[in-house]
Amino acid sequence: MAEGEVFLGTGRRKTAVARVRVVRGMGRIRINGRDGDGYCGQPEFVRQALRPANLLELTDRIDISIRVGGGGLMGQAGAISHGIARALVAMHPEMRPALRKEGLLTRDPRMRERKKAGRPGARKRFQFSKR
Repeated sequence: MAEGEVFLGTGRRKTAVARVRVVRGMGRIRINGRDGDGYCGQPEFVRQALRPANLLELTDRIDISIRVGGGGLMGQAGAISHGIARALVAMHPEMRPALRKEGLLTRDPRMRERKKAGRPGARKRFQFSKR
């Protein structure tokens, strides 16, 4: 790995998409131009998003820049986690089995079920009235 080399990863979860850039650095994390901790304010969100870097103990040796959009906070956290895992595999291919074992390289296929016509929601029915 050369100095200043950039590794890219794209992560997706539900309707959220995260574009991740990883470079050798000192542990700075920027999400949509803001500091990583200040992006959402919920520690669970940040912990879920940075799980691949924490697993490989690289958090203080890399800088991560993320552009994320779409979905909600937990969908975005999943997308960021997926993107970071892909970028880390590009950076260190030998780490692939460890990330695969934790399920961090698999794109979660679960999506929101669409609302059906003639019903108030995807599965909910209007109240039945006998008379």
